[in-house]
Amino acid sequence: MILEKYDVAIIGGGSAGLAALKQLSKLGKQAILLEAGTKVGSKNISGGILYSKKPKKGNVTNVDDLYENFLEEAPYERKITKYILHSTSKDKEYSMDLTEAHDYQANFGCSVLMNKLNSWFAKQAVESAEKFGGGIIPGVHVKAISWQDERTIIQTDELDEFEVKAIIAADGVNSEIAEIVGARKKFLPTQLYQGVKVIVKLPEEIIEERFGIGPNEGAAHLFAGDITLNHIGGGFLYTNRDTLSLGAVYHFDSLIRNPVEPYGLIDSLIKNPLVSEFIKDVIPIKKEIDKSLPQEEQLRIRFGVAKLIKTWTELREASLSPNGRKALIDSGKFKTDEDIQEKLSKTEQQMKEKFGVTFGTDYVESEYGAKLVPDGKRCRMEKPFFKNILFVGDAAGRGVFVGPRIEGLNVGIDDGVRAANAIARALDKNDFSEKYLGEFYSQSVNESPYTLDMKQIDKDYLKIFLDAAKDVPKDIIGSRYGPILKMMSSGTFRGIAVKFANILGYDKLLPMIESEDTYVQVPIQLAERLGKSVTSTYSPTIPSISDRIAKLSYNDDHESHIKVLNYESEFMKKIVTLCPAKCYSEEDGKVVIQHEGCVDCGTCSQETEWKHPRGEKGIHYNYG
Repeated sequence: MILEKYDVAIIGGGSAGLAALKQLSKLGKQAILLEAGTKVGSKNISGGILYSKKPKKGNVTNVDDLYENFLEEAPYERKITKYILHSTSKDKEYSMDLTEAHDYQANFGCSVLMNKLNSWFAKQAVESAEKFGGGIIPGVHVKAISWQDERTIIQTDELDEFEVKAIIAADGVNSEIAEIVGARKKFLPTQLYQGVKVIVKLPEEIIEERFGIGPNEGAAHLFAGDITLNHIGGGFLYTNRDTLSLGAVYHFDSLIRNPVEPYGLIDSLIKNPLVSEFIKDVIPIKKEIDKSLPQEEQLRIRFGVAKLIKTWTELREASLSPNGRKALIDSGKFKTDEDIQEKLSKTEQQMKEKFGVTFGTDYVESEYGAKLVPDGKRCRMEKPFFKNILFVGDAAGRGVFVGPRIEGLNVGIDDGVRAANAIARALDKNDFSEKYLGEFYSQSVNESPYTLDMKQIDKDYLKIFLDAAKDVPKDIIGSRYGPILKMMSSGTFRGIAVKFANILGYDKLLPMIESEDTYVQVPIQLAERLGKSVTSTYSPTIPSISDRIAKLSYNDDHESHIKVLNYESEFMKKIVTLCPAKCYSEEDGKVVIQHEGCVDCGTCSQETEWKHPRGEKGIHYNYG
């Protein structure tokens, strides 16, 4: 049987895989990218901030290096110009400005939504790739890889098997490729974070006024304290163009020890008075329809109200955006901004008079999602290769998590370029051995400044935090950390202390640094002693998990992509609580799965036979 042949197959259409495709085509090499989603971007979700960095030592490939027109043309949301950490306790909050930490060694950092951004990356990459006989094939799930007589064969659920010379595995933290070939074990809860996130709708100019930012600026707010519900981690809120990304990221093992519904962590954030004030908006409230009316009349009213509310919502959003107003005027429907406002007022009046619609305060939630995130300090692959397969980004367990410094997208992009460079070199030599290809790539990745950040404390970055915390009373820190903080605050001793700490290594330091004290108790004390009271002007109407799941877009598969291995294990019983989509229940002491509604996060993968859904199946994020 004669098989189709390609030089390189990239598995996974996230930002890391797309970076590899773009770089290979830049180097004149043929590569195809296999993506399980209906289109690139529909399976991806991130917090997320994408950074462009300028390290003190070493070099990285940034998004704006790889995509030269990124800043001018890419659909990123906002450049982050404010970075604030809030400590919370009930209605009190204490804020620390960490903008200097955000700007540390950074050209810029911007908020992003992955569906939109990865679609743009794909367009840039495929234009180059097709010139060399490559491209992107969506709707494909890889199920097997084998080696036959020095040939590498890929099998999928959708295509005839084909042959390649090398593979880049960019299939995420729950890498099936790693499991298929035995390149590494599944990551443990101690090596992972669980992230949950909602998208909140808010008009563009209201975001700018509320967060004190200009049209080309953005803000990032982080939260610790009682909103964590006694877990190690915290919340985040990032401003997008006309939405907010509101989420929570927690050590997975902390959640295992003290299980709580992931959406409960989001709800805890929303109920915090500071957050509820950040996300509030004007909401139309429908009048109850008189049930004594004929069915036809009830339907007419229901349809009329829905149509007017849709018109009002779209018109209001456009009226509160410079580009929105311009688009309405350019369409010829309106001549001036005043015409738009007049139409909006008339629509509101019609809603009130014709259907009894009133207006109140609440927030608008548009999308819910979740994912696991690798902690590079604990789980990065020492050798991110197996035979002629190179692992990049999340698939290789690579991410920078140091306190509030959370970086993954930029790490994956840099990894993708390094993998592409290594494979291009191997293609030129026609040598795909581990010694020539894998070890060269491994050395390149180990030379990355990001890898150094995953291994060592940066004393200059530490100084930024110490300066930001200079007004914090030392007795709040407590006897355990007070002497350390005092020593670190001294320029003379800091260098010695950090050097000694790096000799000890993260493994010995992390249990002390990443504790309930630092993420919960100290922030609570800060808020109670130094904080200001914040009052919420309304009570948010928080959707149930079933309502959140009902809003998501799915292409359901009758075949489950998850098989429970032990229906009675303690881990799986905790997953009944920890599954972000509430796919599991317990019946007669056994755990049962209902896979429809799964958001493909892999939270349960530790004790299941877990794989990504078949091509085009499963969750499709509209924002990501």
